[in-house]
Amino acid sequence: MFVGLTNSPRDYAWGSATAIPELLGTPLTGAPQAELWLGAHPGSPARVVDPADDDRQTLPEWIAEDPEGTLGGHAQLPFLLKILAADGPLSLQAHPTLDRARQGFERENEAGVPLDATNRNYKDPLHKPEVIYALSERFEALCGFRPVQEIRSIVRLLEAWDAASAAPAPEVFAALSARAGGAQATAADADVLRSLVEWLLGGSPTVSALIERVSVLVTDHDIPDADEFAPSLLTARELAAAYPGDAGIVTSLLLNRVTLSAGEALYLPAGNIHAYLKGLGVELMAASDNVLRGGLTPKHIDVPELLSVLDFESLPVPYLRPTAPSVGVEEFRPDVPDFVLVRIQTRLNERAAYRADGPAIAICTDGSFEIHGERSDTTIERGQSVFITPDEGALTFTGVGTVFLAAPGDTAELLARD
Repeated sequence: MFVGLTNSPRDYAWGSATAIPELLGTPLTGAPQAELWLGAHPGSPARVVDPADDDRQTLPEWIAEDPEGTLGGHAQLPFLLKILAADGPLSLQAHPTLDRARQGFERENEAGVPLDATNRNYKDPLHKPEVIYALSERFEALCGFRPVQEIRSIVRLLEAWDAASAAPAPEVFAALSARAGGAQATAADADVLRSLVEWLLGGSPTVSALIERVSVLVTDHDIPDADEFAPSLLTARELAAAYPGDAGIVTSLLLNRVTLSAGEALYLPAGNIHAYLKGLGVELMAASDNVLRGGLTPKHIDVPELLSVLDFESLPVPYLRPTAPSVGVEEFRPDVPDFVLVRIQTRLNERAAYRADGPAIAICTDGSFEIHGERSDTTIERGQSVFITPDEGALTFTGVGTVFLAAPGDTAELLARD
C-alpha cells in the first residue's frame, strides 16, 4: 500500500525561510522553515493525506489501526526522515548509545522527571545516530574532535595574536595552553580533549575571560582565506556574533570543520559531537529525540551527562560513501540497523529498482515518478511524500527526477532487538 504523507515544517529560529519551499515547490510563509519531519515521532508526526478527511489522521494513529500490516512486525517505525534547512548554526550536541539511552530514560522516569521538563535529557529509551546528505552546493558543519596537534597549533596562533594586541591577556591563554598540552604533553589525546571540554563548560571566570578574548581576536583580526585554519577561525567569528559569551565559540575550535558538496554525506554515530552550521540537506536518523547539548543554545546543558556520552577520540571526518546496487540507485548504509538512506535518480527512459527491508517513506525532490510495488502503484511528484507498507516488496521507479527513500537497514536485527 502507498499512502500519501504531509506535514508542516518546524519553525525553529535557525531555519531558512526559503530553502525548503524552493526545493519542494511549497508556499513561503514568511517564517523560518527549519525541518520537515516525515515519520511517526510524536514531536511532529506526519499526517496521512486523505481527500475525504480534512482533519488528516496522523501517521502514528494510522499505523495503530494495523501495526502488523504497516510495520511488518516492528514495535515502531525505526527511523525519522527530515528535510533540514539551516540558515544559522544549530546547537553543539551529541547523542547516546542505545544502552545509555535506556539507562538514562529509566533513571529519569524513576526520579519523576516529567517527559516535557526542560531539564530532561532522555525523552525516550532509544539512540539517535544520524546521516546528513547535502542538497545545497555547500553544507557547513562541525563534527567530531580534530587531532590534538591541530588544536595546539590553533592555541599558539591565538596566543601570538593576543601577544601582539594592544591589550593582551596572557594568563587566560596560559590556562588554555596548559589544558591543551603544555603541562599535559604526555597525556593521552582523549584525556586532553576531555579536560578541555570539561573546563570550557565549567563556567569559571577564567573561561569567561577566554571566551571574550577569543571572540575579540577572531572578530578584529584579518583572517586570510589561505590560512590553514581560516574556516575554523571564521566560524568562531560567526558564532561569537550569534552567541556572545557562549563556550561553544571556543569549543568549535576543537572540532573538525567540514564543508560538504552536494551529494556528499556524513554519518554521526553515538558520541560524536557536532553542529550543522548552514545548508540544505536530507537527514535520516533513528526515531529518537535524545539530545545532549554542549553549547550554542539557550536550552538545558547537563555537563556531567554530556561528558559521559561524548567520544573523545580524534577521528577522521565521518564521511559516508554510497554503494550503487543498481542503475540509478545510491545506497547510504551506516553501521546501525535502524535505517538506510537511498537516493534514486533517473533520466528519460530509465528505470530504477530497489527492495526496501520493511516499511519505507519516500519523498520526491525533483521531477515525478510512477512507483510500482508488488501489490499496487502510485505516482509521486516534486514535494510529495508516501509511506510504503512492507508488502509492496520490490519497488520500481519510472520517471525523471530524484526520490529519497528511507527504510530499515536490517529488519532481522531490529526485530531481534525489539
